[in-house]
Amino acid sequence: MPTNKSRMLFRRIFSFTSITSGGHEAVMNIIVLGFIFLSQQCGQSICQKASKPNIVMVMSDAFDGRLSFDPGSKLVQLPYTNYLRQLGSTFLNAYTNSPICCPSRAAMWSGQYVHLTQSWNNYKCLDANTTTWMDLLKENGYRTKMIGKLDYTSGAHSVSNRVEAWTRDVQFLLRQEGRPVSELVGNKSTVKIMSKDWENTDKATQWIHQTAASTTPEPFALYLGLNLPHPYKTESLGPTAGGSIFRTSPYWLTKVNSDLISVPKWLPLAAMHPVDYYSTFTKNCSGVFTDDEVKSIRAFYYAMCAETDAMLGQVISALRETGVLNNTVVIFTADHGELAMEHRQFYKMSMFEGSSHVPLLIMGPGLISGQQVNQLVSLVDLYPTVLEIAGISAVGNLSGQSLLPLLSTSIAFSNQQQGAWAFSEYHGCNVNASTYMLRSDQWKYITYADGLSVSAQLFDLTLDKDELHNVVHKFPDVQAHLEKLLRSIVDYPKVSEAVHVYNKKAFGAWRLSLGRNYSQVIGNLRWHVDWQKDALANERAIDKWLYGY
Repeated sequence: MPTNKSRMLFRRIFSFTSITSGGHEAVMNIIVLGFIFLSQQCGQSICQKASKPNIVMVMSDAFDGRLSFDPGSKLVQLPYTNYLRQLGSTFLNAYTNSPICCPSRAAMWSGQYVHLTQSWNNYKCLDANTTTWMDLLKENGYRTKMIGKLDYTSGAHSVSNRVEAWTRDVQFLLRQEGRPVSELVGNKSTVKIMSKDWENTDKATQWIHQTAASTTPEPFALYLGLNLPHPYKTESLGPTAGGSIFRTSPYWLTKVNSDLISVPKWLPLAAMHPVDYYSTFTKNCSGVFTDDEVKSIRAFYYAMCAETDAMLGQVISALRETGVLNNTVVIFTADHGELAMEHRQFYKMSMFEGSSHVPLLIMGPGLISGQQVNQLVSLVDLYPTVLEIAGISAVGNLSGQSLLPLLSTSIAFSNQQQGAWAFSEYHGCNVNASTYMLRSDQWKYITYADGLSVSAQLFDLTLDKDELHNVVHKFPDVQAHLEKLLRSIVDYPKVSEAVHVYNKKAFGAWRLSLGRNYSQVIGNLRWHVDWQKDALANERAIDKWLYGY
């Protein structure tokens, strides 16, 4: 058990961690070192008394996974992400299974690829009665709680979002988002910018305190979903607007190492892949941006990540304060990343690293500390991982594999295929073709709905970390190998056809439901600025797509 001296050191360490203290990187390093020392002092005493560990997952939105390890971690102070890195395992190659909110979370909660659950876009995801891993934990004796952003069932998100996804094959090109901008609020003492996330974090920590104080013996499982560091809604564009504002305060900007912020290299618009050009245009990024604008957007995004990290820290603090940290598996991840002006884009909806690479850090009793895992993994792996941690047998046909053999000090790693590749797909808005990505070795292979008629992309991430040089024609043997492997995972032409059929059917039903209001409604979605330039031509383009004339 911890000694009185250890308890006093805990208190001293956490006196530095108040989010209003404005501590600096050196202080945060002291915190991490203190945690490591105390973990060594405390050992596994709590774990030895419990048959199953508690499980806490914090899932943010839009967090670039490359910030969770070097060199990306040097861009911004993330003390609690760093704490998990020091005392747990960091996955260096973790990917979303679909780079957009709802389909990505659907994959994580169901353990299945999105084409298997037909989670095509932010509107079409899982049925409300789908069995999640949290349901199975509850059925097997866990006390469970889900707080904050869940976003994995059908029916959510804006009308604009779903209509843009349905009509992506229509032959028009309309800006669908506000121009990305940065916005400074408050002063150097303004900490809580994203109030809803802080409210949910408070609820999560209160629940931890209440549950830890309970006399009942069952373990608990907590999920906290955060909206940060997702850009804020562009209110000036009306009720249908998306989010294109990167908002923070001077307090969080002090956590960013501005000297390390670079301006990403961009291809000329004329040299862009046609799908990437469509994304750039519809995201309202095809205009002129100064270097200062780009750097500001990136700095503000990193500051938003620092605020997210503080919420993670509040959860960890609650686990420590209640004495259950040493018997709790803590998982931090995100639904997707954020391009932050890489490839002349913001948001996600892309297979480039900024969008598809997610953080995944796991620490807990009996798990390896300070480990960096190179194997390729994805969010569908969390379903079987959580179940194995809880000692529950997985049911159904899961797409992922448990990561526990990569984490545990006592389980042998025997599956030679695990971590050999990672798969992602995208069928939503801001692209004009279903997109499929396969990572294997140093390669990233991206292909599209129409098969090879839309040029595939191949990047060597060892030599081309910026993903600017498509070498698909230089390495035909590599493409052939990856194409064969991809088709063994998914019959993607068949899936793409199913998406085409769904899009027309769903749009047709929506249009019919509007009756005489159709023209007014569709003309006032978030593409309204461009739509109104020639509303009649845009309606005719939709008719040609929908009816063939």
